[in-house]
Amino acid sequence: MPTLNKIRTALTRGGHPVSDSPALRRLRTALTLFFALDGFLFAGWVVRIPAIKEQTGASAGGLGLALLGVSAGAVATMVATGRLCRRFGSHPVTVAAAVLMSLGIALPPLTHSAPALGLVLLAFGAAYGGINVAMNSAAVDLVAALRRPVMPSFHAAFSVGGMLGAGLGGLLAGQLSVTRHLLLLTATGLVVAAVAGRTLLSHPAPRPPERPARTTAPDGNHPQETQAPGGGRARGRERRLVAVFGLIALCTAYGEGALADWGALHLEQDLSARPGLAAIGYSVFALAMTVGRLTGTALLERLGQTRVLVLGGATAALGMLAGSLAPTAWGALAGFAVTGLGLANIFPVAIGRAGELAGPGGVAAASTFGYGGMLLGPPAIGFVAEWCSLPVALTTVAGLAATASLIAYGTRRAVVRHG
Repeated sequence: MPTLNKIRTALTRGGHPVSDSPALRRLRTALTLFFALDGFLFAGWVVRIPAIKEQTGASAGGLGLALLGVSAGAVATMVATGRLCRRFGSHPVTVAAAVLMSLGIALPPLTHSAPALGLVLLAFGAAYGGINVAMNSAAVDLVAALRRPVMPSFHAAFSVGGMLGAGLGGLLAGQLSVTRHLLLLTATGLVVAAVAGRTLLSHPAPRPPERPARTTAPDGNHPQETQAPGGGRARGRERRLVAVFGLIALCTAYGEGALADWGALHLEQDLSARPGLAAIGYSVFALAMTVGRLTGTALLERLGQTRVLVLGGATAALGMLAGSLAPTAWGALAGFAVTGLGLANIFPVAIGRAGELAGPGGVAAASTFGYGGMLLGPPAIGFVAEWCSLPVALTTVAGLAATASLIAYGTRRAVVRHG
């Protein structure tokens, strides 16, 4: 296959990786667009949750149960997506899931009760889970070909998409009905999937002829290569480390999901913010994450993975305590921004490290943990808010961010020994 041969040739030149080859640049651009589309669509949905809540007449607990449909659909799909990627390739699965997610986002406005909303969110969640596992698997392959820690740049694109989706949602909240707004997102998603999908479908995932397993040097900065064990299967220690990184991803993604679904409601309901100001709450958070992720590669090269994880978790914990307990909307927005900076690189580092350890299987496992946390966070917040209050419920985000920091610090020696 000529295209595959070009990509393989592009991987090395004189024994060294070539990160600026045209084939790899095209793949990186197309994959970046899919990450951005994912964030754009998801944010466009979450900023309209208050309108959907009013339309369905759901209570906080009822809305939490409905949002559980997204979680159930996504987690169930993630388990199967790893197998689909191994059979059909991560690129076709990414494109198919993007199309399904674009179609699924138009369904919530058609519902008028919390149970009906939960059912349509099962379909939306299934597509959301599929695209996230597939595109992260594709990203791990590309990062291995580039041989630079650029995984944060892909997740920066997700944050940019989230910022744009939330910002557009804030602008359109008073201009378009929720039905027309989400139909507009459907059309946008289908166009982007068609344009960027052509590149992914015409290029296989870049894989060197003999793909070595990648481990991390004791300083956590520069990858080392070892012979792939058991034909690429993760050994027992690798599986345990993948689970650890999945748990770290879960703890931090919980906060991203919680802010996405409940941040605007907290600002409007608890702090009496105007609808327009409440809608930009997630945009502030997404902008801070974008800034953090755009600098993620430099941070990883300078500090190493363990320090980035530990410092990021501690920063996010402090920021979310301020954001959830602040007496004013502006104070809460400042706390959301600090939280975004802290969480920025934890998830991409955890997913990327799992992929380095165990290949696509590691990505699928850690993604299931991580995105499970993102999607289970909102209904958990809803249940706690029903019992206590929404500000108290949001402090659980700080607790889990601190937990991720402690886990990363406590397992640093195991990671060094493995590397």
